[in-house]
Amino acid sequence: MARSDAILDRLAGLHPKIIDLSLERMWSILAALDHPHQKLPPVIHVAGTNGKGSTIAFMRAMLEAAGLGVHVYTSPHLVRFHERIRLAAPGGGKLVTEAELTEALEHVERVNAGAPITIFEITTAAALHLFAKHPADVLLLEVGLGGRLDATNVVGTPLATTITPVSLDHANYLGDKLAGIAREKAGIIKPGVPCVVAAQPDEAMDVIVEAGVERNAPLFISGRDWQARGENGRMVFQDEDGLIDLPLPRLPGRHQFENAGAAIATLRAAGLPVARGHIETGLLTVSWPARMQPLPSGPVVDAAPYGSEIWLDGGHNASAGVALAERLAEMEDRDSRPLVLVSGMLTSKAARDFFAPFADIAREVLTVEIPGEPASFSAEGLAAEAMAAGLSARPMPDLLTALSTIKAEEPPRILICGSLYFAGHVLAVQDAVLA
Repeated sequence: MARSDAILDRLAGLHPKIIDLSLERMWSILAALDHPHQKLPPVIHVAGTNGKGSTIAFMRAMLEAAGLGVHVYTSPHLVRFHERIRLAAPGGGKLVTEAELTEALEHVERVNAGAPITIFEITTAAALHLFAKHPADVLLLEVGLGGRLDATNVVGTPLATTITPVSLDHANYLGDKLAGIAREKAGIIKPGVPCVVAAQPDEAMDVIVEAGVERNAPLFISGRDWQARGENGRMVFQDEDGLIDLPLPRLPGRHQFENAGAAIATLRAAGLPVARGHIETGLLTVSWPARMQPLPSGPVVDAAPYGSEIWLDGGHNASAGVALAERLAEMEDRDSRPLVLVSGMLTSKAARDFFAPFADIAREVLTVEIPGEPASFSAEGLAAEAMAAGLSARPMPDLLTALSTIKAEEPPRILICGSLYFAGHVLAVQDAVLA
């Protein structure tokens, strides 16, 4: 076990709840750390249900193409905790090293002195401590859950905020009404700070616009102030400054047009020196694991039928299911193959709603319990959810067994999906190094 893992295990025991939305404990530890949140590089704060990570990945790629130093904070990680903290460095930044992470975790543990605090709060404090110590031009800061009471919402005046598409998720913490969830996400909007808003359901958009007006924040809304779309094998971005013809994003799927558009609109609203060439480079070089990520080789591929086309995605709610099903239907139109899903999910997710969009396009679903995750659906329970959504489903003992049991007359298309935690397990089996 790495030293940082041992410290994280200790920190996880400081509060009985993994998630307990409040800012009081954050204010306390930040004061004890000498207010690192007041010493950060200019911040772009990103909230939303779907697309946060992809939008941040696009922004990072474009900013680094422009030669700017970029810190990044995202969650959750897939394989190692270090993935959550990326520090600016010459040539494109790097994940926090084991030595840097260990030093920061030990420091916040000492300062906290055993006081109750959630694992996300104290690790966010450690990240802010690191970001304040290392120079950068921009910090891309992703909300962990919600927004208003999220541990990241301690930045007084960010450079800009972004709200990606909002949908139902984390109902046990944010409620089961879209307007209420949107209100929590809109909690990152700050007085006078530009906020870029991606496409939203009307119920969510109304709440976000109301929050922006109340706080006198300039809003840049998808479909009104900017738009991004695919056209003739290219991507088109348009705002008040005109139309830009761009290459297709490296991340596949129509939903990535909106994420890339939100990234471009945010960088423009923030007034950052990102030119068209930097945007083009960012679109072509962006990388974000477990978002329709192809798996071309490795133990996972070896377990599947020869010639299989295998994709990995961590999407886990109804909106993600729709986006993935649309993408796979497009792929089927171009290159027909039998589609099989291999899925593991957490019981906190609406599995039936996630599976429903695949009912007419997937041959079957093979379900797996996520190893080491006590909140995982059992393979049998998840199979029952898939069948209730209208799919044929079979429980499997593990990932590799599931892949090895797939039978098809021709090489199948396989989507491994349902959870970022499951995606992390898949990448660990692959022995992937995420840098």
